[in-house]
Amino acid sequence: MALSTSPLEKLVVSLYFAGRTGPATFHRVGQATSYRATGNHLADAPAVAYTRTSQSSYYLDGVDVSGSVPAGRNTVVAWGDSATDGVGATLDADGRYTDDLVERLVTGRRRVGVVNAGITGNMLLTSSSCFGEKGTARFRRDVLDRPGVRTVIVELGGNDIGANWSEGPCLPSSRRPVSARQITHAYGELVRAAHERGIKVIGATVIPLKGYPGYSAKVERLRQQVNHWIRTSRVYDAVVDFDRAMADPAHPDRPRPGYVYEDGLHPNDAGYHALANAFDLTEL
Repeated sequence: MALSTSPLEKLVVSLYFAGRTGPATFHRVGQATSYRATGNHLADAPAVAYTRTSQSSYYLDGVDVSGSVPAGRNTVVAWGDSATDGVGATLDADGRYTDDLVERLVTGRRRVGVVNAGITGNMLLTSSSCFGEKGTARFRRDVLDRPGVRTVIVELGGNDIGANWSEGPCLPSSRRPVSARQITHAYGELVRAAHERGIKVIGATVIPLKGYPGYSAKVERLRQQVNHWIRTSRVYDAVVDFDRAMADPAHPDRPRPGYVYEDGLHPNDAGYHALANAFDLTEL
């Protein structure tokens, strides 16, 4: 059965499991409410049975859309950590930078879809029992093997930098601090892999980390080194400067007060709007 949709229209997808599934992986910070019920309610018109809620989503990992858009590469993948996932955005308000970016694309009559592949807490070089596979391992699944990808926005590395000298239950005991060279080398490998598939790569600078737990002068030096490489290496096809979009002009190592969530680190709705406006749409 065909189901027609319109740009910016919201879809509700209902899933029914006839038996026990066992433990499931899930999208922990979806910034959108999901609803659960016991029993088969796929055909229910009212939603009264769905009495339990969560901000996480389970099992569904994508929706394919076809239609009047010419066949080819029409998907932009936003690939990153919590700044892509949308931590700090208003729940159920579609306030992530990817949502604002889609609105800009629709307004500009650009027939391009945006996939949010952000994972809160995710790191570029270290897999975590809490925050998933390291970026260099999941890049193939989330970007290279996804159909119709024309561009990927690489926004990952902030947690490698912010937690570089940290220890804890979410980090493997074998983990050691990483250098700017290791981080930027990994970026280069991702770019080469994407280019082999004909995918354009936009590099995003790391946002200010002043509010990050364990922030220090060493963290800031590493962030500056990585951002300098992103801006000047010319490895990327284009660069979007999230750092300058978010930073307080008077104190560039910290977020602009009006753009930051109550945790002092993540963007709020205004901050995410600023990140979306930092893009040159012609580069997507």
